Amino acid sequence: MSTTLTLDPVTADTLRTIDAFNAAFGAHDLDGVMALMTEDVVFENTRPAPDGERHEGQAAVRAFWEAFFQRQPSARFTAEDIFAAGERCTVRWRYDFLRDGVAGHVRGVDIFRVRGGRVAEKLSYVKG
Repeated sequence: MSTTLTLDPVTADTLRTIDAFNAAFGAHDLDGVMALMTEDVVFENTRPAPDGERHEGQAAVRAFWEAFFQRQPSARFTAEDIFAAGERCTVRWRYDFLRDGVAGHVRGVDIFRVRGGRVAEKLSYVKG
């Protein structure tokens, strides 16, 4: 027996926003990423340990991602699992990179809050 799941409109909107965000991010499309973030967006990076850096507002978050994409032109995030409820979404991911010519990866999670079809908060956590 198959079951069809109908999402509430807020959860469906959250998933559409995060899918679009992940596509823009995967393409290293900085303008596309920023267009999907609120003016007062908050981003918390995974580093430095233990709490990571906090960036607030479009200008600060844009500066971070611009430097990140320049430093890591081959960076690739792969969403492994996505779960949403209302305006909250959790994405479990794998990040593949090259460091000094050596391939590596880490796994982590992003906890998003979406408001009005745009990312208002992206809190990132990494294993190890």
